[in-house]
Amino acid sequence: MAKKDPITHTLIPKHKKLSEKDKKALLEKYKITEKELPSIHKSDPALRGTDMEVGTVIKIERDSLTAGNTVYYRCVVE
Repeated sequence: MAKKDPITHTLIPKHKKLSEKDKKALLEKYKITEKELPSIHKSDPALRGTDMEVGTVIKIERDSLTAGNTVYYRCVVE
């Protein structure tokens, strides 16, 4: 049985790295700091094979039959 890349698996939602400009706009919009965002560990299987560094903010988009498209933000930690 072949091993699948978790990023392309159907159950793993889309993970996108925010640019510094978008990160700053997000933090200003909600008047929060990186530490106040929910975290995702750098070793999370969904981040495998990416160049996510500690402090990077990730936009996660999930499709739902009931809620439509939902967006979550996470900050990468050790």
